[in-house]
Amino acid sequence: MDYILSSLPRQISGEILQIFSTYPNLINDLNEIRIRVRKPVILRQRNSDIVLQHIVTCEDILHILERFCENSIYAYKNQICEGFLTIRGGHRIGITGSCVIENGKIINIKYISSLNIRIAREVIGCSNSIINEMIDINNQTILNTLLVSPPGKGKTTMLRDLVRQISNGIDNKEFKGKTVGLVDERGEIASCYRGIPQNDVGIRTDVIENVSKAKGVEILLRSMAPEIIACDEIGTQEDVQAIEKMLISGVKGLFTMHGSSIEDIQKNIGINKLIQNNQIEKIIVLNSFVS
Repeated sequence: MDYILSSLPRQISGEILQIFSTYPNLINDLNEIRIRVRKPVILRQRNSDIVLQHIVTCEDILHILERFCENSIYAYKNQICEGFLTIRGGHRIGITGSCVIENGKIINIKYISSLNIRIAREVIGCSNSIINEMIDINNQTILNTLLVSPPGKGKTTMLRDLVRQISNGIDNKEFKGKTVGLVDERGEIASCYRGIPQNDVGIRTDVIENVSKAKGVEILLRSMAPEIIACDEIGTQEDVQAIEKMLISGVKGLFTMHGSSIEDIQKNIGINKLIQNNQIEKIIVLNSFVS
């Protein structure tokens, strides 16, 4: 949090620090800092917002981007074109503005108008409540598992902690650590900064980021000999094909998907096929926020 505050304009960081001094618990409950040109800064908690007095200027946006990009916005151009930055500490900065399109591909985002600073937090041990449902102690592996929840209910947080435990091993369950390949398509799970995970994803985990799940799975299978591959937010036909290839190779899978019920995921023809073929062995629906 100190790094984020030091990168914000003084007017914004000063007002946030003043609020922290008044409401000391806020620093632990803060999920996002929303910054929009010609609008007030908004601090978002799980169930409420705090609206600051400062009205954001274009100069504020440029200042923040330059600080987060270490005064070299061009070096981060590829990430910016994907609509986000991952910064030191694993925090993720969402970016919107006017997109420049060439040959159907975004090559730049100009007139950046909004930043969403998402505060990265690990919840170590949050997966203790479900890990017994998916590990196969007798065969020293896991069941092919799909975690399902609506947006914002913590499935990525849960996935991260599961990967950590599976990779490290679980002594009190006599479960030995496994080599895990983690496809971190948007950099949200391991939150790598300059290639180094900022979150604890375990000692036997190899992370490939900023690549499609299908391509990431292909690279991991070819080069890293994983025992388990984990991916966040599957759903496309390309994802399903990659998963089928992975499972045929004898590698176990751990995935997440948006949804509120079994019925929701069965509406996806490709995922439902995996379920009907018993290639997905365990489905766990998360209905409450992971904390």
